[in-house]
This record gives sequence, structure tokens and C-alpha cells, in this order.
Amino acid sequence: MDDNISIPLSSPDITEAEIRAVTEVMRTRYLTVGPKVLEFEQAFCHYLRVEHAIAVSSGTAGLHCSLLALGIGPGDEVITTPFSFIASANSILMVGGQPVFVDIDPRTLNMDPKKLEAAITPRTKAIMAVETFGNPAGFDDFLAIAQRHELPMIEDSCEGLGSSHRQRQVGTYGRVGVFAFYPNKQITTGEGGMIVTNDNTLANLCRAYRNQGRDPGSAWLSHQRMGYNYRLSDINAAIGCVQMQRLDGMLTKRQAVAHYYIKLLMDDPHIILPNVDEQTDMSWFVFVVRLSEALDHNDRDAILQHLQRNHIGASNYFPPIHLQPFYVDKFGYKRGAYPITEYISDRTIALPFHNNLTLTEVEEVVHHLKRGVAQQLAIK
Repeated sequence: MDDNISIPLSSPDITEAEIRAVTEVMRTRYLTVGPKVLEFEQAFCHYLRVEHAIAVSSGTAGLHCSLLALGIGPGDEVITTPFSFIASANSILMVGGQPVFVDIDPRTLNMDPKKLEAAITPRTKAIMAVETFGNPAGFDDFLAIAQRHELPMIEDSCEGLGSSHRQRQVGTYGRVGVFAFYPNKQITTGEGGMIVTNDNTLANLCRAYRNQGRDPGSAWLSHQRMGYNYRLSDINAAIGCVQMQRLDGMLTKRQAVAHYYIKLLMDDPHIILPNVDEQTDMSWFVFVVRLSEALDHNDRDAILQHLQRNHIGASNYFPPIHLQPFYVDKFGYKRGAYPITEYISDRTIALPFHNNLTLTEVEEVVHHLKRGVAQQLAIK
């Protein structure tokens, strides 16, 4: 962490309860493959009302296992978004598949359903839909398209725990859903992830892939398939168990911080707020605003520098995946391939956002953000 940043971009919410839970595990012989992992999984099943939850070492590991369990392999196309954290697309490459990007809806920042359906080819084997910043807008359409074309939908819910649309929980739309618990997420285990599904076969395959290819119930040194060490330790799971008990309260805190920002920024015509429809209950992973068309990416970068000079953590969320150096080198992508994603990405600013951000801190962030915007407009 930069010592000069007094209001960080994110901060985990850890209490004495999590610390005690870790200490209790450290006094047992079960540092891994123990009862806390099962308890954490059961908490997820109860919360989402799903049949299976499989704890893994990261959201990326969860996506990888899910793709393997669905039989996605070399040459298979998986449709996904270019406006996401890079792990969404990388997990497809990890199984030898081909990410096929679909440009986004500028209002929801999720894939445009019409463009998604047009991208389906005979080589399409799955759809990986991402709830960008935790927003499930469009997921009814994505699921209908997947069912119409008899394609499995993988739900990358790594940013969406606690969000729902029409009272349907994020993570329960796809044949499989995946969550992540990095320290900036709604809950954290330090590092970790969770696969959720109602498909018994898929669940057992994911359990095998996370555990060196051992089928559930088999001997420790019996490996039925190639697998990976994607297990979550009991130490991490103990943190997750406490965080799940605190989840509702933490989501309420996040909603309060989001409402602070909305109230203080809604009067500025050059700052576009996140769009959440009335039927969505948003859990708020991050708070990302974007600049109006009067400002461009150079202005955005200058505003970020202004915020950072004033000891405020802020960032650009997300740079387009297809313009990341690796994807440019490997696939030859150029600017213009997905123009809406590029236009939005050029103007996004992720503001400091975490459970315990105070109104005074939000007011300071907003003051410097508005000042930075005004300075850039003045030199136009």
C-alpha cells in the first residue's frame, strides 16, 4: 500500500471474530482438508439455496475447474466480455479454449444481449457471463439465449456476492456460478473462491479437479484424472465462515457508502453514476463512475493523478482485456475492435470504496473529484 494514500481504494473488514477463528484453527490439527472448509461451503449453500458449494483457492481456480468440468477444451469458443478483470478470459485460455468477446451495453456495462446471440457459431461451447461490478442486469436475457441454443452458462459472479435481480440471487443463473474472496470483495478469506451449482456430476468433477484429480471418496493417493491443487485451507475458510455470518451487515454498510456517493455526485453533469435498475438489489463491489463525452482518457488520467496527489486512492476500472499487452501480442487485437468497451473504459474512475468509509471521507473524495473535473474542463 502506498503510505501517501490516506483514503485507500479498498480495505478489508476484519474484526476480532475473524482473528479468533483463525487462532482456533491454528490450535487444531486441521490446517487444511478440515471441518472449516465444509462449514464455509454449507454456509454458501444455505445463503444461495443451492445444492453444492465447492471451496477453491481463488475465483480464477473456480472458473478453471468449471470449464474443465463442462468439457471445454482446445478450439472451443466461449463467449464473454472484454470489460472485466482479465481472469474471466484467461481461464478460457487455460483449458485451450478461445475467448470470443462481445461488446457491452453502455448502460449496464454487461454484454449486449443482441450482440451475444449474434456471436454464437457452431464452435461455441459455452457462455461466460460476468456481473460487471456486481450488476446482474441482462442475465435473464443471457440465460434465455443460452437455453435457446442449448449452451451451458458459466456465471462469473466474482464481483457480485449478495446482489439479486427480481429476488434471484447472483450466482444462481448459470449452470455453474463462481465467487471470489480477494480482500476488496464483499467478503474476504484473504485469497479464495467458491463454485456453486445444482448439478451433481458437475460438482463432483469440480471437487476432483480442485484436489489433484481425486474423485470424492477415493483414497488419498488414488487419482482418477488430471487435477490441480486448488484447495482452500481451513485457515482461510475460518475467516470466510465469520464473514458469511456478518455478510448482511457488511452489505448494508456498502449500500450506505454507495448512497453517500450518489447523493453527493448526482448534481454534476460530467460525472455519470452507476446505473442500477429498480428490480436489482445491488451489493456494491466497487463504486465506479465515468466521465461525460466532454472529457477523454487523457482528462481521466489527469483526474486520477489529481486524486492521488491529494492522497486519495483511485484507479481506472477496467482496461479492456483485448487491449492488454498479452492479448494484443497473441491475437492481434487493435483499438476499435470493441468500441463501446473502449469508450467506457477510457472514462472510468473507481473511487475509494469499502465497508467503513465515513461520510467525511466520501465528502473529501467528492470534493477533489469535482475539482479535478472542473480543472480539466477549464483547459478544454
